Amino acid sequence: MIISTERTESDGTATVTLEGRFDAHETADFRRVQDELEADGFETIIVNMTQVEFVDSTALAELVRGMKRARERGGDLILADLSNPVRVILELTRLDSAFQIV
Repeated sequence: MIISTERTESDGTATVTLEGRFDAHETADFRRVQDELEADGFETIIVNMTQVEFVDSTALAELVRGMKRARERGGDLILADLSNPVRVILELTRLDSAFQIV
């Protein structure tokens, strides 16, 4: 999986773009990026998932973890531009109602 970040200092928002498979093998890298952004003071993280072709339960758990931590800081973890496979998984697990999706 490829992870890239774009930081917008003015409003405390960072965008993380994921590409490829988001599974148990990739969650450590995603967590590291989230932790770095949190340490740098970013309250809201937007996760662009346009190019994600697969997510597993470990990846979903990591997204939920990130959402909870962001909300504890007064921010949020927002999912953006979901690919169809990701959208289907979120709907099947009913996580689509837990996340803000744009």
